Amino acid sequence: MEAAGEAPAAFPAPLRAEAAAAAVLPERLRRREAERQQGVERQRQKKEAQVVKEEQSEFFVAAFAREREAVEALLAAGPLEEAAARLQGLQKLLTESVRFLAPYEVRQGQEAVARLQGDLAARRQQLQPKKKFAFRALKKEAAPGSEPRPAEPARPAAAAPAPGYGSAEGEPGGPPLCGFSGAEDEELELGPAELLQRDVVLSELRGCRVLLRGNANTLRVRDCRGCTVLCGPVSTSALVDGCSDCLLVLACQQLRSHRTRDCRFYVQVTSRAVIEDCTKISFAPYAWSYPGIERDFESSGLDRNRNNWNLVDDFDWLATNKPSPNWSLIPEQERISCWD
Repeated sequence: MEAAGEAPAAFPAPLRAEAAAAAVLPERLRRREAERQQGVERQRQKKEAQVVKEEQSEFFVAAFAREREAVEALLAAGPLEEAAARLQGLQKLLTESVRFLAPYEVRQGQEAVARLQGDLAARRQQLQPKKKFAFRALKKEAAPGSEPRPAEPARPAAAAPAPGYGSAEGEPGGPPLCGFSGAEDEELELGPAELLQRDVVLSELRGCRVLLRGNANTLRVRDCRGCTVLCGPVSTSALVDGCSDCLLVLACQQLRSHRTRDCRFYVQVTSRAVIEDCTKISFAPYAWSYPGIERDFESSGLDRNRNNWNLVDDFDWLATNKPSPNWSLIPEQERISCWD
């Protein structure tokens, strides 16, 4: 018999090892089970998110089709102001739904909205007297002693449509052109009434400062040199082609730049900007303002809180591990804040 108070004999070493192993095994099983359950939960959440996304997409398709038909009916026989308001709502619905829509659904929606905006502009043109403005001719020096004559507007030549864009105003099926061409060292300006849902073209300008205060439908800037273009919100797309040494301040849904060099862009863009065959292009966020710009943003349907100014796709640079050498961001300390 053991003496009272004597400590029990310790377990042999093999038994202690087996006990430790038995304790470790359940812990491993518990961790594995926890990881399995986490994986199951992730799959469940992913499936639920996919279901929600599909439901949102189905809701968008039905709502978009219903609103599009309403706008078409109003354009055919209803008040144009009501059609414009419904069209603005349609644009807002599309903009807010982009995050969960498939790319082809976004493209179809953008095409439908652009078509309706063109139809609205055409209907307005039919119901209103023809405007007296168009591309402005260069001012000529009057002969000594003669009375100065006002410059007559030049007849604009129809521009060929750019790839990926619909008919421009002034082309078959569109109202007359709106914009400026061939001017040199002038300050040119269009206001809200002249710009509202119009397709604007600026071409072959040299050393000009262009102020576009209002909501245009599209904007095309072609073959301009040494110009400053300050533009209010553009409902759909802006195209800059063949320009150099220009400063462009644009707010739009889509921005494309082709064959352009040594240009600075201050942009608010809903989608990603696209450049092709461009060099020495730099970007900063949109920073222009004027009285009435908030109203123009509402009319355009653009979301002021969404700006992808620093997301640029360069079609000439396919490497994913190195940034494109063709574009850059303007350092904050070098950005323009005063446009007067």
